[in-house]
Amino acid sequence: MKSAVAQIAFRYRAQDSVTGVTRSTAKRLAETLGVDETQVIHLALHELASKFLPQYAADDGALTMAQLQQIKKTAPKAKGGIVRSSLFEGV
Repeated sequence: MKSAVAQIAFRYRAQDSVTGVTRSTAKRLAETLGVDETQVIHLALHELASKFLPQYAADDGALTMAQLQQIKKTAPKAKGGIVRSSLFEGV
């Protein structure tokens, strides 16, 4: 027996706007992209997810002063020249 796939009701808008599109726009997109209307919706949702959701796990936050000092101590020393900017403020 197949498991039920989660589905939602999807309603096209009566007019294209920033919050939705008409079915004719979805059909035009599908034709242009060479996919069906369902795939157009998936592609649009994927693009939004890529744009607005984090694409990596959150780190532990800013480095501690001890970690910054360790990096500074182990990093190769510059030979000549001057430092115009630093990645680490106050170090």
